[in-house]
Amino acid sequence: EKMAKVADKVTVVRSMAGREADHGRASYSMFTGYRMSPALKHPSMGSVVAHEFGPRNGLPAYVSVPDTREYGGTGYLSAKYAAFGLGSDPAGNNFQVRDLTLGSNIDPSRFEARRDMRSAVEDHFRSLETNSDAPGAMDEFYNQAYTLISSPEARKAFELTKEPGAMMERYGKTEPGLRLLLARRLVEAGVRFISVAYDGWDHHAGIADAMKKKLPPMDQALAALISDLDERGLLDSTLILVTSEFGRTPKINASAGRDHFARVYSTMVAGGGITRGQIYGSSDATSSEPEENPVTIENLLATVYHQIGINADKELMAPGARPIEIIDGGEVVKGILA
Repeated sequence: EKMAKVADKVTVVRSMAGREADHGRASYSMFTGYRMSPALKHPSMGSVVAHEFGPRNGLPAYVSVPDTREYGGTGYLSAKYAAFGLGSDPAGNNFQVRDLTLGSNIDPSRFEARRDMRSAVEDHFRSLETNSDAPGAMDEFYNQAYTLISSPEARKAFELTKEPGAMMERYGKTEPGLRLLLARRLVEAGVRFISVAYDGWDHHAGIADAMKKKLPPMDQALAALISDLDERGLLDSTLILVTSEFGRTPKINASAGRDHFARVYSTMVAGGGITRGQIYGSSDATSSEPEENPVTIENLLATVYHQIGINADKELMAPGARPIEIIDGGEVVKGILA
């Protein structure tokens, strides 16, 4: 209902063509653009963005709300490009991001003394370190943590209590509502990549009743995010990707549900130089295969990277000095570019 009112601001791709119908394998592909391999773990989009652009305004480059998904990690990249996990859910009671404030028994001078002590110890171990990535990566993490703790401006981005009550009502005081409202605050503050999860769509049984519960909060929250960013002049510079790991079978099963289906499904893209008010691609008459303008996951992610200023053909270095393309074979979907 509410998304219908902002349909002129989004593009729906109805011809996604996947290959994996297993939750884990399909999730891996959507996060990384690669099929799962026992030989190599690939970095997620957020970690690639962190690697290419780095932090801004004293904030982490990559934040996961409320936590880091299983395949949202760094893969073969350094651990310093990992997501900043909140450690708490914005939709929970007494939401407070971990590690952003000093303990009640630690004043600023004691904090600085501890920092100096840690530096002295690390200098010693750094002189002994091997080729391991861990010491340097942890140093980057600590530096980011110090910046967050010592910067009121950076900490403020995570403070949902700064939002007026009317804005919380607009998004909804629900899981998707408060998570997406926090995401908007992080966008405003300068976080480069935010991954937001809203789980619970695997309706193998009773899908009609389940969707009546799951959809309304998402409908309200997503419409609020899109219109809110647009009103603030941020939608054109913020790319929103709404997707699952795969779709659902065209036919209802014996349990009044739908099962896993990867061959054709839909995703939604908005902002960031994407067309507004477009339906792109289509499925065939039985919704079993793409019919017009099929879009692979590689193509979708290559388009996302293109719009945020990253060449998906660029090669990053994996262990053993192996150059690996960010996306292998993906082509930009020019038909959805504004």
